Amino acid sequence: MGWKGTLRSMQAASRAAERNSQRRQRELQKQEKEYAKMQALEQAAYEVEVYENRVELLLSVHKECGTPVDWQKIASMPEPSKPEPSRSAELKAITKLSSYKPGFIARLFGLETKQRAKLQQLVEAAKEQDKKDNVQSENQWQTDYQEWSSEVELAERVLNSNPSAKLEAIKKLDRFSDISELGSELQFSIGDTGIIECSISVHGRKAIPNETKSLLQSGKLSVKKMPVSKFNELEQDYVCSCVLRVANELFSSLPETMVIITAEDLLLNTSTGHMEKAPILSVSISRDTLYQFNLYNIDPSDAMANFVHSMAFKKTAGFAPVERLDPAQFT
Repeated sequence: MGWKGTLRSMQAASRAAERNSQRRQRELQKQEKEYAKMQALEQAAYEVEVYENRVELLLSVHKECGTPVDWQKIASMPEPSKPEPSRSAELKAITKLSSYKPGFIARLFGLETKQRAKLQQLVEAAKEQDKKDNVQSENQWQTDYQEWSSEVELAERVLNSNPSAKLEAIKKLDRFSDISELGSELQFSIGDTGIIECSISVHGRKAIPNETKSLLQSGKLSVKKMPVSKFNELEQDYVCSCVLRVANELFSSLPETMVIITAEDLLLNTSTGHMEKAPILSVSISRDTLYQFNLYNIDPSDAMANFVHSMAFKKTAGFAPVERLDPAQFT
């Protein structure tokens, strides 16, 4: 890939590589407009499919990742060539003038002088067109040069482990938009250890459906309150799936060997009676270990056992607050 728009291309490729469940979600959203026109059984089947698609989305966040960024390649990209002034339109018009030979009609009616004057006017007009084209080429080159310079400079800073450059790269690549659509918010920071830390506000209880939907043998819709244990297990898998996805995107975006991801959510503080944000999972994920996984076959919650992590979870009670991992213990 050439220098031009490298990061933008990476971003576009990342968004293009979407899950089948995401594509199906858009199809279902289109069908929603026709919902009122459906027969009762069709409506039931539609609602069940929407529910199943939602659950699939929640549990497959970790299965996708953007295109890896080769910062070394970006840093060594040659600068765009400065365009030379062009006279192409003028020379073409001059050639037409110099090769002009009056025809029989022109000689008969004395039109040669007039036609030559018209061709000379076209030469002057071509000069002006060349000037405009040259100005446009120069302006485009300046834009391209600034973009190239910015990307190369960012790549060099990333390769030199500059913390602000890493945070800037994360923002530019914008790899986490589909996670935020599911209800998770992300914040990144880099402390004295140089380790990238990410806090995810998962909003798990808002993201997970509180009802199950299925079809009876009659084809009618069955809606039931989701059992507490199933709800909690879905929430755990969703949270762990988000954590794995964030780690994978960071490794794909930056030359890191380890990151620390902490998921937060609102939990009841029994000493105050209020819902308060608290860490529910804090995990140190290494590149080497993560890259050994087959992410399409793993159970996100079970995968946490492969890493140093802090998580207190029970099927009957869900998550409980935990302490954040201290980056200093990994330096």
